[in-house]
Amino acid sequence: MACLHDHSCEDHDCSSSWSLYKHIDLSKVSALNEAVPGSVKSVFRAWEQRLNSSGEHLESNEGDPELLLYIPFTSDVKIKSISVVGGADGTSPSKMRVFLNRDGIDFSDAQSMQPVQEWDLAENLNGVLEYQTRYSKFQSVASITLHFPENFGGDTTQIHYIGFKGEATQLKRDVVATIVYELTPNPSDHKTRAESGGGFSHVE
Repeated sequence: MACLHDHSCEDHDCSSSWSLYKHIDLSKVSALNEAVPGSVKSVFRAWEQRLNSSGEHLESNEGDPELLLYIPFTSDVKIKSISVVGGADGTSPSKMRVFLNRDGIDFSDAQSMQPVQEWDLAENLNGVLEYQTRYSKFQSVASITLHFPENFGGDTTQIHYIGFKGEATQLKRDVVATIVYELTPNPSDHKTRAESGGGFSHVE
């Protein structure tokens, strides 16, 4: 299921406040079959910059359109949707398969494993499509692996932008959180929600 951005994104939770870009552990992002080593890191940018690639993009090797991307996060996240902006002239990926919390997957693994979810993609040159996840399966995501097995007929596959929308937990991975309970809290030490202006919202 894809979301077309022909509406006010601020009213539909499509704005940058939902972008998980800042939670990507960019130094550990990797790709198999990329023509230029390390170019995969160029496709992850802020939502507002999704069409500003400055010529940088991820491209597969000539004659082999398959790509496999590994993206770890700095904290566990919940992913609501994924956006992919591909290249022109048949080089956009036409299918996306997703694996969660699986390190070290290679092409053989990806081809034989059952993905958590897969999508038939459209050519999304203007960055107006998002692909909705089965949200209940995309909770507590420490890493995501994206498999792009084919494109729309080009000799290579090009990807200019990948974005994730969702929420990040505040629990950092590989860190033991110590929770201290107050046995006899002093009410004067705690502002009420009204005083602090705080509040909670639940997003389905």
